[in-house]
Amino acid sequence: MRDLLSAADRGISVNALILAVSAFLIVTGNAAFFSRVMDSYPLHGGTLLPLASLGLVFGGITVLLLAPLCFGRLTRPLLIAVLLLSSAAAYFMDNYGVVISDDMLRNAALTGSAEALELLTAKLIAYLLLLGVLPAIAVAKIRLRAAGGRGEVFARLRLIGGTLLLVLATMLVFGGFYASFLRNHKELRQHANPVYYLYSAAKFASQSMASGIAGPMRQVGTDAAIPAGDTTRDLVIMVVGETARADRFSLNGYGRETNPLLKRHDVISLTDFRACGTSTAVSVPCMFLSDGEAKGAQAIRREENVLDVLRHGGVNVLWLDNNSDSKGVAERVEYRDFKNPANNPVCDTECRDEGMLAVVQEYIDSHPNGDILIVLHQMGSHGPAYHRRYPPAFEKFRPACRESDLSLCTREEIGNAYDNTILYTDHFLTGAIELLKRNDTRFDTALFYVSDHGESLGENGVYLHGLPKAIAPEAQLHVPALLWFGRGFHQADPQLLRQRSALRFSHDHVFHTLLGLFEIESSAYKPEKDLLRNGIPPSRTAQAPDRR
Repeated sequence: MRDLLSAADRGISVNALILAVSAFLIVTGNAAFFSRVMDSYPLHGGTLLPLASLGLVFGGITVLLLAPLCFGRLTRPLLIAVLLLSSAAAYFMDNYGVVISDDMLRNAALTGSAEALELLTAKLIAYLLLLGVLPAIAVAKIRLRAAGGRGEVFARLRLIGGTLLLVLATMLVFGGFYASFLRNHKELRQHANPVYYLYSAAKFASQSMASGIAGPMRQVGTDAAIPAGDTTRDLVIMVVGETARADRFSLNGYGRETNPLLKRHDVISLTDFRACGTSTAVSVPCMFLSDGEAKGAQAIRREENVLDVLRHGGVNVLWLDNNSDSKGVAERVEYRDFKNPANNPVCDTECRDEGMLAVVQEYIDSHPNGDILIVLHQMGSHGPAYHRRYPPAFEKFRPACRESDLSLCTREEIGNAYDNTILYTDHFLTGAIELLKRNDTRFDTALFYVSDHGESLGENGVYLHGLPKAIAPEAQLHVPALLWFGRGFHQADPQLLRQRSALRFSHDHVFHTLLGLFEIESSAYKPEKDLLRNGIPPSRTAQAPDRR
């Protein structure tokens, strides 16, 4: 007994603490991981031991990630940070089915404080306290046994070597199982906590550093010009939607009437439109870049986008934002923040999208020369607090979930609240079209709407968005896209446009379609990626007075 008390007074080794923290993380933070594994490998006699070995293998990988970093005074802060971050990761994976990828981290880094507060729920606080704060306090208070600099190095090497042998031996013993697991179920590993989010954090940091040292901005389309024969002025409103699903638009066949106003206008819905990402931080930069899906969101910091090309061609460009920001797209054009009540005249519990329309006419009237593009970046259907995305008058579908913690609502209530957000978007887009109609005698007018990404509403236990594109469900990638043309554009064949509306299009078409709408001639323009290249004549100058 005296020896045990003496050992306790001396404390525990750093190796023992690393092992204890790793075991705690595997046991308490991986409900989502093991649940998905069990779905893929139903439990029976032949799978019991291999499935149990996953805890040992991923626990060992956690040790291998932590051990090289745990030295001296860095040990406690590092383990405490991992415990706190892992408790938050466990909450979002367990309750929303999300994956903590590098894209998700990028989206989190660009999320405003108001949006972040919507995610703060009693359940999240409970996760943070029980799985993060309490064990972090234990790590902070526990006595560690001093081993000296050289002793610590040798101790870590023994831990790393022993753990590596154990992991490899386990995988060899159950070789058939791991061959299947690694080859056929790559998506399961993305739910491993903290292994995958630590990998994602390293990838995100690497990409951010590379973006920061990328050198000067690459110019695009500096040869952009409007043909001399084009004497009409163009006015285009581009609406960047937020978190809208194509299958929730009644224009696309949804059983509920979520587009009662838009159906009264000659709107063309592109029914098979795909997002280039599943988060705002990825999709918004991607859609404004040329070949943005292949280049990635970080390219927005390295090269000019379609707004720059339009400016090179003499187009007046204005970006109005009721979302967090433009994600780097509008850094070189006029930008106004409508999340701020000082700028947005339509605010109640939050500032509304339709408040952006209040300043559009003033901007048009203040620019008597040149074409005009106005980009409206919506708050749209951003979750999880769907009930906050629309005024009370638009709560048509009831009962609607009125919680940020979606686990407190039924699937029906969540769907009702979400459909109400689409109903409000219908109202907002109709307001934009009516504004364009009021300017139809002075301009060739058009509206182009496309959402940045979709949303999961509980299908297969997944909520919100942000899953890696390779495993993302249809709901997060299939987005609504709409076109409306004023009288100046109606010489295009509406029937042909509607025939083309069912073809597969994507965010990669936005760049070139915007150039096509303004008839911009440039080496950056690819007509094969212009949505309307077969529907709009190459020139719209017939019998038109000079309004430029």
